[in-house]
Amino acid sequence: MAKPLTITIAHQLGQAEARKRIEEGFGKIEQQLAGGGQAKVDKSWTGDTMNFTALAMGQTITGALHVLDDSIKLDIVLPGFLSMFAGKVKEKVEKEGQLLLEKK
Repeated sequence: MAKPLTITIAHQLGQAEARKRIEEGFGKIEQQLAGGGQAKVDKSWTGDTMNFTALAMGQTITGALHVLDDSIKLDIVLPGFLSMFAGKVKEKVEKEGQLLLEKK
């Protein structure tokens, strides 16, 4: 059974700068979605929402990343086996996302 996971990361960058950093740093998030392994990720932008599909550990992960003025909202659907790792995925994505979106 697929388990939805929502992650919200606050930032103070504004929407344009946050999106730029997400575009440049999504590779790290891809690694987190793959649980440290290799994942094949397809992504596309519609406005300020990036939809993605990843194939990791033989399972398909889908999601959407919404870039807002003061936060990033990431909705991920973890199927079956991967849903057991939802807590670890959330923790790692939050940590990497906060580093990526720190005001510099």
